[in-house]
Amino acid sequence: MFMFKDILHNVQKHPSLVHCMTNYVTVNDVANIVLASGGSPIMADDKGEVEEITSICTSLVINIGTLNARTVEAMVLAGKKANELGHPVILDPVGAGASSMRTETVKRLLREVRFSVIRGNISEIKTVFEGSGATLGVDASEADAVTAENLWKAADMAKCLSAQTGAVIVITGAIDIVADEHKVFVLRNGNPMMAKITGTGCMLDGVVAGFVGSNQDRVLEAAAAAVCAMGYCGEKARTKCEGTSSLRMHLIDAMSSLTAEELERGAKVESRI
Repeated sequence: MFMFKDILHNVQKHPSLVHCMTNYVTVNDVANIVLASGGSPIMADDKGEVEEITSICTSLVINIGTLNARTVEAMVLAGKKANELGHPVILDPVGAGASSMRTETVKRLLREVRFSVIRGNISEIKTVFEGSGATLGVDASEADAVTAENLWKAADMAKCLSAQTGAVIVITGAIDIVADEHKVFVLRNGNPMMAKITGTGCMLDGVVAGFVGSNQDRVLEAAAAAVCAMGYCGEKARTKCEGTSSLRMHLIDAMSSLTAEELERGAKVESRI
């Protein structure tokens, strides 16, 4: 019904080479989950090579988790080159609203780079939408959390932000939202322990980039399928793990063995126009 099976088939048949400009805390896990999900990662963040590296890739991830002035310039260069080549670019505005440097960097990136997908928690996405905000470091503020009561208000914000930026908006949390200006997917896969290990969001950036890179004509559906796959694999991992460290291991294992048919069966998804 939602074409997730077709999306994953394309990922497996036409793997993406993903240029990951991600943060130093999670770089190993990001590389491994990209490989497990069917893509191939390459990590490069020096401005002397990022344009060249992006040129040989299928998609680009810009994640500002461990932000510094040197990498900001490299992110802009890589983003502009990807735009020039027509490659999808994924932005993760990690901690936007936590510091003025992060917030201003996101504003600059949005001015200078055209993004295919913007993915963050609800507080980060609110900051992008409103131009300022408050987060608990890199975590969502409890007051912002998406619940059954405010779900469609958050979905409307995502649609408005998509209309402003031209990007598919992905809001991740206990309930996930994936939207463009016309349509919203609501996904309810995953488990609470995923929030207890660092890097699940950064890992998802890489999965989204791989899925979108292999399905560039269906960015909205590819992003939703990636979010669903990550959540479903988190559910499988929770049944096997003993704690947070083994959850990470089993999450990558589950992603590496995920089939298109399994994803279709396990998806907890609804859509609304």
